[in-house]
Amino acid sequence: MKATDFKDDSNVEAIDGTTLAGTDVPPSSLRILLWDIDGTLIHSLRAGGYKEYMIPAVEHVFGTAGQLAQMRVSGMTDLQIIAEALRDEGFSNEHLSERLDQLRERYMIEIERVTGNGVKFFEVLPGVRELLEKVAAHPRYRSALLTGNIEPVAYWKMGLVGLSDFFTLPGAFGDESHNRNDLPALAAERINRHLQVELEPHQIIIIGDTPNDIACARHFGARSLAVGTGRFYSEKELLTCKPDAWLPDLSDTELVMKTLADL
Repeated sequence: MKATDFKDDSNVEAIDGTTLAGTDVPPSSLRILLWDIDGTLIHSLRAGGYKEYMIPAVEHVFGTAGQLAQMRVSGMTDLQIIAEALRDEGFSNEHLSERLDQLRERYMIEIERVTGNGVKFFEVLPGVRELLEKVAAHPRYRSALLTGNIEPVAYWKMGLVGLSDFFTLPGAFGDESHNRNDLPALAAERINRHLQVELEPHQIIIIGDTPNDIACARHFGARSLAVGTGRFYSEKELLTCKPDAWLPDLSDTELVMKTLADL
């Protein structure tokens, strides 16, 4: 599935309707949850596991992975990661754009190779499945992905762990910009078109585990919920970035729902 594959939602009234069809929720009460993936919804069972598929993909397309093996990339988009890894190898952003389709194709070949051999590679973080079920049943909330992963990889990961069905709206992905700050506006534009509404930025809540998740929410005017389930950032580091809310994890479904309601 791709963000551009989403069609108009037949269960939602047009922009001049007073409520979302089938609910008592007016569009002004709707809240869109934009979910980060790695460190928020799932973990790789091996720290740095992404390098097992990303390095060979980049090497195949560009002949080198540059500094990728030494990089810490949490919160970055895939385009940003590759650009920084190859900066000293003479590859410009334009070179990346020219080979983006080839990179997507090879990236999928490599991640399928690594994760398609029956070995469990990712795990869903505690409470995530229960929370997504609760959110999906609540008429006020809709969910989409906002992630540094390139789009086909994002949906591949969600499919592997059985979470794909929870993300009913088009999102934004790491093959669309070198700057994560650009992604909320892309997602909002698609969601507005899909739902036939005009959402205000404050109606969007970005949930993630890194300072970049908080920063992109602030850049767009969205709310941010930071979670402490990532591998690289402490509670103190995240709170220094002043998210609108912080939780140690998503295991307490009722607490998360209360936190979302207060944003």
